[in-house]
Amino acid sequence: MPKPTVAVAMSGGVDSSVTCMLLAEQGFELFGITMKILGTQAASQMHSACAPAVEEEAREVCRKLGVPHYTVDLTEEFEAEIITPFIENYLKGRTPNPCVLCNPKFKFGHLLNKARELGADYLATGHYAQAGKILEQTGEFTENHVIAEFHQDVCRSPDESIGQQTGKPRSRYLLARGKDPGKDQSYVLYGLNQDMLGHAMLPLGGLTKEQVVDISRRRGLVAADKPESQEICFVGGGSYRAFLRERNVEARPGLIVDTSGKVVGRHQGLAYYTVGQRRGLGISGPHSLYVVNIDPDANQVVVGTREEAYAKGCYVGDVNFIMSDHPGSPVRGTCMVRYRGREVNATLIPDPDDRYGAGKRQVSGVSSALSSEAGSEAEAGRGDAVVETGRDGRVVETGNGSDVVEAGRGGRVAENGSSNGVVEAGRGNGLVEAGNRNGLVLVEFDEPQFAVTPGQALVFYQGAFVYGGGTILKSLR
Repeated sequence: MPKPTVAVAMSGGVDSSVTCMLLAEQGFELFGITMKILGTQAASQMHSACAPAVEEEAREVCRKLGVPHYTVDLTEEFEAEIITPFIENYLKGRTPNPCVLCNPKFKFGHLLNKARELGADYLATGHYAQAGKILEQTGEFTENHVIAEFHQDVCRSPDESIGQQTGKPRSRYLLARGKDPGKDQSYVLYGLNQDMLGHAMLPLGGLTKEQVVDISRRRGLVAADKPESQEICFVGGGSYRAFLRERNVEARPGLIVDTSGKVVGRHQGLAYYTVGQRRGLGISGPHSLYVVNIDPDANQVVVGTREEAYAKGCYVGDVNFIMSDHPGSPVRGTCMVRYRGREVNATLIPDPDDRYGAGKRQVSGVSSALSSEAGSEAEAGRGDAVVETGRDGRVVETGNGSDVVEAGRGGRVAENGSSNGVVEAGRGNGLVEAGNRNGLVLVEFDEPQFAVTPGQALVFYQGAFVYGGGTILKSLR
């Protein structure tokens, strides 16, 4: 029985190249696939995994490894589904995480669907995380690339030892931390639903970055000292503020007030401020002042002391649960409120209607944020594949090559039979469905956290496993 076919998201970087090589050694049928997400002029200004040079590097690595390579042109979709919401969120006083949003919406959304239409059973990426199941035979968590190698399909649900208490007999796919704590990227993958996780291969999750670099060096794949992207790919080396100005984003000036409501200055536009910010406020006082809140309704930036910038909890929307469908009671675990931030013990409270004596419809800013998100998704016409998450400039490397796939609006992928392997891909009917989106939850921290920022992702863990996560809507002080 032949092994499954795996599409490898390629950039020509160290991580994606070693991913491809390891899977080739396991005997999988492979092809490389790359997202083209920026137009030529925009990409030429970026020094990141979106740049045109990366396309050549990805093609070259695939040539060395003897695997076919395709490029999927998703520039229109990326502009509409990532860049436009990025700008809109800043205008609403939030601090978005576009690269985390990109993982379920593009890498395991559009790209996975194109890979499936080209015949792949799985999409492999160079993330430092682990996707798999608890095997019935062993009772242990086993990664998808190991399960697929030996054609093991019989699994059971995770048991209470890792927090699963639904009692349902069906198996679930799980997302676990990467072995290397300094490179773990499970946070940025929290938005993957069961279908996405079931078709994900993450073979670097059990390795350290040092081991991956050593493999690449010994096999002569990619220069081991090739720099990694550290920024939002479409922003490049500049600041997001400069990007907004380049996009002619209209900023509406307004007042800066302290927590008592006293006017202490004027701001240049909500998009240029973020919770926790201290520098660049243009105000002075007897002690340092920090942004503690951004009020889009009043068009005000609220500042206070460092102590006032701490929160005891937060409301989280658009939640994707991985280890259960939806908890019926409070769940204990740990959480992070920013990528590679400090992890803290916490309690996740589902359906927090009357917490702190206020129903969720009465919590200022929460219901409007939920309505706003739902409305913007509907307006964009992205129906079947609406999934959200946050930011990591180093996530999956991507590239390009001689076989070009053009993203269209028709729905099906059809090969045109030319020697160039040109493929037209659609964005319509075949999209992966969104995950278990469960509205609003409240997360209470065991100890207050600094600068809990609306628009960022909160990811909840139980031990090594991601329980779920969502978008921070409002902090509690």
